[in-house]
Amino acid sequence: MDAANQGRAPIYEALSKLRDMRIVPFDVPGHKRGRGSGPLQDFLGERCLSVDVNSMKMLDNLCHPVGVIREAEELAADAFGAARAFFMVGGTTSSVQAMVLYACGRGDKIILPRNVHRSVINALILTGAVPVYVNPQTDPRLGIALGMGARDVAHAIEKNPGAKAVLVNNPTYYGVCSDVAGIARRAHEYGMLVLADEAHGTQFYFGEGMPSGAMALGADMSSIGAHKSGNSLTQSSFLVCGERVNADRARQMINLTQTTSASYLLLSSLDICRRDLALRGAELFAKAVRLVDYARGEINAIGDYYAFSSELVNGDSVFDFDRTKLSVNTLGIGLAGIEVYDILRDEYDIQIEFGDIANILAYITAGDKIKSIERLISAMYEIRRRYKRDGSGLLRYEYIAPHVEMTPQDAFYAPHRAATVRGAVGGICTEFVMCYPPGIPILAPGERITADIADYILYAKEKGCSLTGTEDMATENINILA
Repeated sequence: MDAANQGRAPIYEALSKLRDMRIVPFDVPGHKRGRGSGPLQDFLGERCLSVDVNSMKMLDNLCHPVGVIREAEELAADAFGAARAFFMVGGTTSSVQAMVLYACGRGDKIILPRNVHRSVINALILTGAVPVYVNPQTDPRLGIALGMGARDVAHAIEKNPGAKAVLVNNPTYYGVCSDVAGIARRAHEYGMLVLADEAHGTQFYFGEGMPSGAMALGADMSSIGAHKSGNSLTQSSFLVCGERVNADRARQMINLTQTTSASYLLLSSLDICRRDLALRGAELFAKAVRLVDYARGEINAIGDYYAFSSELVNGDSVFDFDRTKLSVNTLGIGLAGIEVYDILRDEYDIQIEFGDIANILAYITAGDKIKSIERLISAMYEIRRRYKRDGSGLLRYEYIAPHVEMTPQDAFYAPHRAATVRGAVGGICTEFVMCYPPGIPILAPGERITADIADYILYAKEKGCSLTGTEDMATENINILA
């Protein structure tokens, strides 16, 4: 990384220059730098709205960058150790979809873990690609899906030598990393691209003593969620590529789904985020690790909770672990993760990232303070004291291996009918069912609904999980193949 150049932020600099110019705006957006909407300006502020502008020569164009956006992309590529980088304003979802669109066409196979984010399977619906799932192993105590075992991936590659790509999470939402380097070596032997979903892995490129970023481990493309563990605005992300990728073709794929009216608020936040992390990322992420390690130790000392970390590493399904993730199993106090999530929010005014059937995740960054960490620890102590109960009836497993009967695209567009959750057992699902967050489908289009899956969905509803993906907003019914 060229540290001398990383101090620049071309998009931010161009916007700052524009703000100082006396340009009369006869273009969009219609709020005219905030003057056309007093309530919006009162809410967001004049400084914010003064740079919510449209593409123009001095600001370049995201769909065909030749100026300051191109300069910013080059700096990002250097910072992430990639050949090329793209600024994405549709979230990491748009980055993931662009990767799959680049790698696969209709009928092409792609090898991937089933515990992927919905955006991956959405991309399969768009392309008509065929998933070859590698079922992740699960941890018997935590009930969570782990990473892909390198031997399992190698077996899938050998059985499907014509597959176009392998996709890997680095890390999972819970912080689990697979052997990306080993997977990449094997995939490349068969001419397959390696795609990494690093929605939660920005820190790997700038922190010290952490798992490595996928690009350094041999991945060809990576979707990096800068707004999650980085510090850019929500909905901003990076897509980075290696030398095996035709970057100009990749931009064509990006432009199929990304807006032609890119927000300069999002673009400038990515530019500033990259500069900030390149110059002081090691310091920022070291602070985050210190805070998480302290919280993890204190929560484990309470008793009955299990805040897990790198002790899970086994060299295979947990090849490495992201210590910035404060993942806590709550079953020892007799409460589902979503129940602890709700209590923290409703009774203690603490908003964590998510709670599911068995675990919670608190996202901690350098923006947190020790006072806030102490408040979380105290609340969890109080929750155990006040609410602990027998947990023998709790469901313990987050992941149920799917029975894939059709491609996601064929199922999604097939004639369907609605059935109750119980009545849908035995049918083939034509839509998604998932708890959000984390957005990993319980069911995806093309999968057969089993009694275990129906039980899981009803249990998740009973416990208060936010179920999404179904046409029926109440998730009383599921669409199945007619």
